[in-house]
Amino acid sequence: MHHVHVSDRAALAEATELIAVFGELAVVEAANRADRSRSLGNVLHFCHWRQIERTIEMLRGEDVTGTVH
Repeated sequence: MHHVHVSDRAALAEATELIAVFGELAVVEAANRADRSRSLGNVLHFCHWRQIERTIEMLRGEDVTGTVH
């Protein structure tokens, strides 16, 4: 997993909430929301949910990536 840029604290909170509600299926739920937004022609929400999907994958990862302080 590569480093993922988290745009703001709200995006991180949203990813964390999906993990709490959907568990292992959180990444699938985020992908479904992105697909639904794309189907509706909403590019901004599509990009948002894809970012949340990548953030969930990063949070679930067990490997250390990037600089450790």
